Amino acid sequence: MEVREPSAKYLARPGYKQTDLGVIPRDWNVVPMGQVSECLIGLTYSPFDVRDFGTLVLRSSNIQNGKLAFDDNVFVDMDVPTRAITRKNDILICVRNGSRQLIGKCALIDDKTAGSAFGAFMSVLRSDSAKFLFFQFQSSIQKRQIDEVMGATINQITNKDMAAFKVIWPSTKAEQEAIAEALSDVDALIESLDQLLAKKRQLKQGAMQQLLTGRKRLPGFSGEWEVKRLGDVCRITTGKKDVNEGNPEGQFPFFTCSRSHTFSDSYSFDAEAILIAGNGEVGNLHYFKGKFEAYQRTYVLSQFSAHVGYLWQQLSAYLADSLGLGKIGSSIPYIKKENLAGFEFKSPQDEAEQTAIAAILSDMDAEIAALEAKLAKARDLKQGMMQELLTGRIRLV
Repeated sequence: MEVREPSAKYLARPGYKQTDLGVIPRDWNVVPMGQVSECLIGLTYSPFDVRDFGTLVLRSSNIQNGKLAFDDNVFVDMDVPTRAITRKNDILICVRNGSRQLIGKCALIDDKTAGSAFGAFMSVLRSDSAKFLFFQFQSSIQKRQIDEVMGATINQITNKDMAAFKVIWPSTKAEQEAIAEALSDVDALIESLDQLLAKKRQLKQGAMQQLLTGRKRLPGFSGEWEVKRLGDVCRITTGKKDVNEGNPEGQFPFFTCSRSHTFSDSYSFDAEAILIAGNGEVGNLHYFKGKFEAYQRTYVLSQFSAHVGYLWQQLSAYLADSLGLGKIGSSIPYIKKENLAGFEFKSPQDEAEQTAIAAILSDMDAEIAALEAKLAKARDLKQGMMQELLTGRIRLV
């Protein structure tokens, strides 16, 4: 375990002490996880036990962003030992996985999920202070210990490892509960924002399907629609620069095939443009107006004869599907210019209607972006609170 240097700020305060997990209140302790919880091993089953009915077996895919998820479920028809049956407030943890990043992710078992089984690549921590321990397990202190145990080659943590992990432990149950309640309130805020964001995205998806196809017309418009090709409404070219020519300290945005752009000391374009990743993050879109640079495999759309905002919405909604991106078995390494130019979309002949549709969808995008920023801020707030509360830097009792 790496020992952190004492913090002069906290050592100078009375009532704090230095431990191998950092500075904590003098009346708190550092204890092995096995001292404050029981670690249970999951269920081993064979493919012959899997059915469309029976007992739900919780696996790594049932944990998403610290919450229980049920998009990918497995059921077994067999006698499940009591040790592999979950109870309310058990902490479900992924302890073995091909992806190292997934090891240690966890979720708290709720009323609805209690009584389910959990798989062999999972473990359950059971404790009288489960809610507090749940937040401790999400902390950077536990993540460091998990990384140290796995080292460079091992992609699992054992029950022995789990029991030996050290946790910071307030001396009273009342203080543990106060910390867990405060962090649970932030989790509730995050959950509500998550749900609202999902609803807004669904509404945007529905609006696109209606407005971009002409199924629903806006008041005051009744003109004809037509099918257009992308190559007929804009100029399609590519950048000329190698990706290594970028400079993060440069003045001009440099669009490559990544989801985020870098910068460049020079520019080759000065235009209003839609940029499309030709490989890498294939089909990823950017909009920019002004001076910029582009990678040689990034498509640059400019000189539009259709409303650029309307075209952006059409590409956002339908380009990926038209190219087969994201479909099962899809392995498109790059976009061919002729396929991009041949992208077809429906459009009102009246540019005023294009403008009106784009404005509505753009307003919805802005609302979604504001919610995304608010959600990110709430998640940052939780991380900050965990750092302060779980180490006793801020006391609630």
